[in-house]
Amino acid sequence: MPKMKTDSGARKRIKVTGTGRLRRRKAFRSHLLEHKSSKRKRRLGRETDFAPGDEKQIKRMLGR
Repeated sequence: MPKMKTDSGARKRIKVTGTGRLRRRKAFRSHLLEHKSSKRKRRLGRETDFAPGDEKQIKRMLGR
């Protein structure tokens, strides 16, 4: 059976921490920032975890 390939799009976007948690960037922070409040932009700038229901699928995409 051939090796399982890592999803290259997921590899570029997802970071795995030392303890194995999956971290991702939030959406809506790339453009059209003028009308968004500073509070909202600050919140969107932080990394966050994946929803628990998505983690199994994401780990499979990363080959873990």
